[in-house]
Amino acid sequence: MTNQQKEQIVKLRNEGYGYIRIAQALEVSENTVKSFCRRNNLTGSKEVIAPKDIMPSDNGEHFCLCCGKPVEQNPGRKQKKFCSDKCRNIWWNKNLDKVNRKANYEFICPHCKKPFIVYGNANRKYCSHECYIADRFGGGLDDR
Repeated sequence: MTNQQKEQIVKLRNEGYGYIRIAQALEVSENTVKSFCRRNNLTGSKEVIAPKDIMPSDNGEHFCLCCGKPVEQNPGRKQKKFCSDKCRNIWWNKNLDKVNRKANYEFICPHCKKPFIVYGNANRKYCSHECYIADRFGGGLDDR
């Protein structure tokens, strides 16, 4: 790491930027930034500053919600929020609380008679593999 990069890390960290944003800006590893900050007492909770360019800029350019890269928009189509499927998956996995899960199904297990809820599979019958084996094959294990 160059002295100029070290100075930039100190400057950006004091301005409130997090390790990931600094690493992206300087094109170095996030762990490199973390290690440098720990050695130079630049740790602690910093105010997270979202890049200003995630939202559409004055010139109408859009940026990825995950990595901040420019996202090319198709005229007359729905606005893209992510530059790739990889970024979309990363962002949604970090923001599971924002997922509106509508495909919850309630069933009663035919073997144990307990109610259970399953997500995304409207054809499921049993609450577990053990109940399926017990109901279908009478216990599943051969008594020898």
